[in-house]
Formats: sequence, structure tokens, C-alpha cells
Amino acid sequence: MMEGRSIYLPEHEAFRAQVRRFLAAELMPNIARWEEEGIIPRTLWQKAGAAGLLCPTVPTEYGGAGAEFRYLCIIDEELGYTGQNSFTIQTHTDIVAAYIEKLGTEAQKRRWLPRMAAGELIGAIAMTEPHAGSDLKAIRTSARREGAEFVISGSKTFITNGINADLVILVCKTAPELGAKGVSLVVVEADRPGFRRGRRLAKMGMKASDTAELFFDDVRVPVDNLLGTENRGFAQVMGEIPKERLSIATVAMGATQKAFDITVAYAKERMIFGKRLSDFQNTQFKLAELKTQIMVAWAYLDQCIARQMAGTLTSDEAAVAKLFNSELQNRVVDECLQLHGGWGYMSEMPISRMYVDARVRRIAGGSSEVMKMLIARTLFPRENAP
Repeated sequence: MMEGRSIYLPEHEAFRAQVRRFLAAELMPNIARWEEEGIIPRTLWQKAGAAGLLCPTVPTEYGGAGAEFRYLCIIDEELGYTGQNSFTIQTHTDIVAAYIEKLGTEAQKRRWLPRMAAGELIGAIAMTEPHAGSDLKAIRTSARREGAEFVISGSKTFITNGINADLVILVCKTAPELGAKGVSLVVVEADRPGFRRGRRLAKMGMKASDTAELFFDDVRVPVDNLLGTENRGFAQVMGEIPKERLSIATVAMGATQKAFDITVAYAKERMIFGKRLSDFQNTQFKLAELKTQIMVAWAYLDQCIARQMAGTLTSDEAAVAKLFNSELQNRVVDECLQLHGGWGYMSEMPISRMYVDARVRRIAGGSSEVMKMLIARTLFPRENAP
């Protein structure tokens, strides 16, 4: 169901083939080694930039290809379809570059976006803190004005691309007394004095993705590094969240399809009790159920992609896609691993990596429980109004 969907035209499928070839040649032969090393090398980012996989929707005057949104979706789908989640292009492209493109000044765009598109600068966004996850109002990291500078103090954790990052979009309090109305987005370059990277966090899955703690010890950045409007950061984040969650749902669907496809192939080859695994009715029924759920999920995802392109995707629609697709990915991978039997538990098997990598989808970008809260608010607006 990856190819041949009505939402994509022949030129999109040609681009898909190009992306798939790149990932097969440059990523997959090395991913096992990079998982042992715990990081994706910067050379792969540069190769991805040269191949047009980074920031494709950024306008050509800022170093991108000026492509429309579907090209971004194809990259996310193909990343998911590799069966690994460690090459975190979507954080760099779908989130960091998108914030700069939408909110940045002309000078900021020309300063950062061309080098991001080339893979020379790697981006991260720092929201989560040790005591604040989905609740951004509870963050403590502060940026106080001193003349023409912000002085930043605080810490962040679980930051994707945290070790490799050259620039970080920092969610911080510029007016703590205003609560959520005192949040701003400030770009911090990694070479600023007082910026420190903590330990690379050891994760259950996504082992080649560099996830880190970040520390800001009176880091000084010019006020010109403010992204968007001061004290409007919370609203700016909420404005971008639907697209970010759609990106997560898209990667999840690519990974779900991959788990299903390799399991169908395995079932046709695996012999048990003198029969192929696929000859058993239980196997057929299990895979028929999974195919049905996958096809329905693709249809809703395509609907959301179309609405995003039209500028009409709502927060609750994106929450539905993120909730359903991340939960579906976990169900499908679990069922597929079960059909692999003992081999599925061996780390050498792709389905084993996919099983541990999938679990974070129900947490990152807003947990499933948070998605349910957002959806419920559309059903009971008065009961859930603050």
C-alpha cells in the first residue's frame, strides 16, 4: 500500500524510488554498526542533503528544493519503511526547519536554512525537561533579557539529535510570571559558551539516534535569535503541532507496512509441521485482519495529508492520526513478531529491531493518553474548558 495511492502522482513515485535507493545504499548496510556506536555519523547527513532528502519543501532561495508537502511525506514513509527509526531526519526537517521557515526573519532563514538543507547544520528542538514533558506550561528553563542579549539558564532532556545538533530551538520562559503566555522560542547555536551536552541517553530502541541531555549555564545569545514573537512561543508551538503529529503518524505507517510485508514473506517460506506457516488458517486470518487495519489507516492518513496541503488539518484530526497509527504500529509489530516465533526474538531479525523501536511512537510527540484528551475536548468542550 506504499505505492500506487491516489494521493501521489507518477513524479512522486519516481521520487519515492530515489529515496528508497538512497536509504538502501547509504543507511541500511551500516545501521547495525551505527547502533553499536550509538550515533549516526555526520557524513550521512551531508549525503542526505546532497541527495535532496533534507528540507525539500524549503524554498529554493533558502537552499531547499521548493517542493510541495507530499515530497516530505514520501521521505517520512520511506524512512519508516526501512524498518529502523534512528535516522531522525524528521526532527531536523519536519520540525526545526519548518519552524525557521515559518517564523524566522529573512536574516535567520538565510543564515540557517541553506546549511540545514545541505546537512552541514543539524537541528534539534528542546522542549522536554526533567519535570515537564507534554505540559509545556511547566517548563523552568528561562531566558532573561540583558541589553541586546538573552541569558539562558536551565536544562532539557530526551532531546533528539542532541549530540549532533549544531543549533537548537529552545522552548523557554521569557516572562515566567505570565505562565503559558510567557513562553518564547530562542535559537541557541551549539558553540555558545555555557552550552553543554550531557550524557548520550541509553534507550530501549532507536539505538543509533543520539538522544541527549542539554544544559544551559548562563548562555548568552543575541535577541536577534528570538524565533517569532516574544512570549508567543506556546501559541507558535501549538500551531505547528498538528503537522508534527502527522509526520509521526506517517513514519509509523511506513514502519507498520514494512513489518507486515516482511512477515507475509516469512510466512510463505517458514516450514512448520511439514507445512508453510502461511498454509495455516490462523496465520491467514491474523494477516487478513492486519491488512484490513493497515489499508484503513493508509486511507485516513491520505485524507489528513490532503487536508494539511489545503491548510485545513485540525489539531484533533492530527491527534486521531497520531493515536491510531502509533497504536496500530505497536499492535502490528507485536503480532508479526509472534508469527516469527523464536526467530522473532533474535536481535539479528529486522522484526526484533522494529519491535523495540515502535514503542516510543506511543509516547513521543504527545503520548496516546494526551491524544485522547485532545480528541475528547472536541466531544465535551465545556467540561474540558480551562
